[in-house]
Amino acid sequence: MRLHWLQHVEFEGLGFIEDWAVEQGFAITCTRLYENDDFPELDDFDWLIVMGGPMGIFDYNDYPWLTEEKEFIELAIDEEKTVLGICLGAQLMADVLGAKVYPGPQKEIGWFPIHRSADAPALIPEELTVFHWHGDTFETPDNAVPLATSNPGINQGFVYNDRAVALQFHMETTPESMASLIENCGHELVDAPFVQSEEELKAGLPNIGTVNAAMKQLLDALI
Repeated sequence: MRLHWLQHVEFEGLGFIEDWAVEQGFAITCTRLYENDDFPELDDFDWLIVMGGPMGIFDYNDYPWLTEEKEFIELAIDEEKTVLGICLGAQLMADVLGAKVYPGPQKEIGWFPIHRSADAPALIPEELTVFHWHGDTFETPDNAVPLATSNPGINQGFVYNDRAVALQFHMETTPESMASLIENCGHELVDAPFVQSEEELKAGLPNIGTVNAAMKQLLDALI
């Protein structure tokens, strides 16, 4: 199997997903959008992982590659590749599938619970405390199944055609990836109802084993 992933900023990598893919024997390739790498041919991969980033999906002036990236993601979904979008990646998937993407009622940064939607497939546990770092959210695309919500009433994911999964939250988090986010985006840790302090983020590190196990459950199911 061949896994290709899209990287928006140097400090957000695959995290636990890379460990899992290596263990599965996947061949792994990457398009680093911040370095203006070319996109591969659709026949060159089986899985597409679209990672996060601090930009918005409509920031075309600052990130002109967003236009081509959206076209590429849409083609991959149409070709029935296995597609997983995380945070910004989930928002990009929602947009190309025709759903509204907009600022959420509250920024969510920290360890907060999610609840699996009633009609969602059992790709994730019914309840799970996961790591969040996002301000925007999205509506569920037509013909997609809502996956989960969080306490502020924020949509946390969807499943489309059984092969495309969007996650607003981060189950790929590792201690290293969290430290990198804090280092590069720590200015966002302001006093707000669903924004935790750096100390609270680090206090949640014991959750990582549980969320990585949940990510493995989801990835194994997609195989």
